Formats: sequence, C-alpha cells, structure tokens
Amino acid sequence: MSRALPKYNKRRVAVVGGAAAVVLSGALIAGSALAGTPAKSDGATQARTLASPGTITCPDVASQLPAVPATAKAEVDRNLALLQTQIQEANKRLQTTVGQGGPNFVNNAILGPLKDKRVSTIDRIAIAIGRTSAKPTGLDSLAACTLNASGANTGAGAASGSTATRQSGTGATGGKNTGGGGSTGAGRNTGAGTITCPDVASKLPAVPATAKAEVDRNLALLQTQIREANKRLQTTVGQGGPNFVNNAILGPLKDKRVSTIDRIAIAIGRTSAKPTGLDSLAACTLTK
Repeated sequence: MSRALPKYNKRRVAVVGGAAAVVLSGALIAGSALAGTPAKSDGATQARTLASPGTITCPDVASQLPAVPATAKAEVDRNLALLQTQIQEANKRLQTTVGQGGPNFVNNAILGPLKDKRVSTIDRIAIAIGRTSAKPTGLDSLAACTLNASGANTGAGAASGSTATRQSGTGATGGKNTGGGGSTGAGRNTGAGTITCPDVASKLPAVPATAKAEVDRNLALLQTQIREANKRLQTTVGQGGPNFVNNAILGPLKDKRVSTIDRIAIAIGRTSAKPTGLDSLAACTLTK
C-alpha cells in the first residue's frame, strides 16, 4: 500500500521540475543563438570568396609558331615554359595586391610588366628560330594580356582597349592607397626625384661592324626608356600605395631594359663572343 508523499517532498519535486524547465529553456535559447552564429560566419566567408580580383589570361604563343628547327627546339621549349610561369606569377600577384593601387594600378603594376616580360621572352623565341630558319615576325602582338574581372576590380579589366584600374578589397581607401616607402626609397609617388640607370655603352666589349647599327639602335632605346620613365614619374604625382614607384615605374623599366640589353648581347654574339653579365645593369634607382 503506497503512502502519499509529504508536502515538502511535493514542493521539492515542483522546484526541481521548475529548475529543469529553466535549464532546458536556457539550453534551447543558447542552442538557437549558437545555431545562428555559423550562418553569419558562412555568409561573411562567402562574401570574401565572391570578392575575387579576376584572372589574367594571355594569347597562346606555341600555336602561332612556324615549324621549329631541331637546333632551336630546346631553347624555344624553355621560353614557352617561361611564358606560362610569368602568367602564373602575375595571377598570384593579382591575388596578393587586393586593396592596393591608384588609377590603372593593375595595368601599371601587373599587366604592363607582364607584357614587357612576354615581349622579351617571345623575342628570344623568334631569335632562336631565326638562327637556322626564317625568323617569325608579328609575334609581339601576342604579348599583351587581359584581366578577366569577376566583380572585385573597379572599372573595365583589360589591357587591350580598356583599362584595369585600382584593385578593390579590404584596405582600399578612395582612388589611391596611402602608404610609405619601398626598396631604394621608392614608395608612394610624391613627385620628387629622378630615375637614373647604369650606363651600358661603357660596359660593352668591342662591337663588330656587322652589329654596330643594331647595338646603336638599342642603346638609343635605353635612353628613350629612361626619359619615358622620368616623364611618367612626373605625371603620376600623388598616386600609389606601398612600392608604387617600384611596381609601376622602376619594375617595368627594368623589364624593358633586360629585353633591350639582351638584344644588344645577342647582336654582338652573332659574330663575336657574346658578352655576359650585362643584365646586372638593368635595374635603375630613384634618386631623391
């Protein structure tokens, strides 16, 4: 025969039940709050993922070449591989510079230097073929690449015909990035200073008569490149982020000089010993 519980036991059960209800209710609220948190995080992650700066694509060179002589195949293949490496490096740089730049940052700091490198590499391919066969012409038209923008880059994103502008993303402020210096004192363009480059003519060996015209033409081109770089230094006053002058002026100038100096060495090497080590003269500095 069961006995009725004492009154205090009933009260204890009621209190315990109430506490259980409160704990359960609290758990449900906490669970609901926690369940909502990942959704916000997922949304933020998705937004960051969508903010892609795009992809750089370039015309295919291999398919536009004539028959490659066996004697040139190794050099041509090496330079074709280098063209692919250059594209990969440019795409990586596109990702790592999100948020930097002023007007035409992508053109100045990425697409421009990439085109200069490709001109030099394509020229070496044509020269290699031309040593034992007809030298192909018109390949330089394949040097310019384009930015296939996917929403993160403000403005039209192509090198040919349109302009790829400032990279948008976290940290971008207005039309240009504010920031300080880079290597050799070249940071944001304040307009002060002059670009100077090592003299190439004085470092050359005796130039064969058969190469003189081509060497002189390229020496003159080196001077033109310096003048153009100094003019650009003046016209981009107030632009830039960290290392703007390095990225948009000194870097492209070095690439152009490497190509031009290489042509000088090749011209001499056709009928004499090809000079080496001239690439060390390619880099220029900003003198404040």
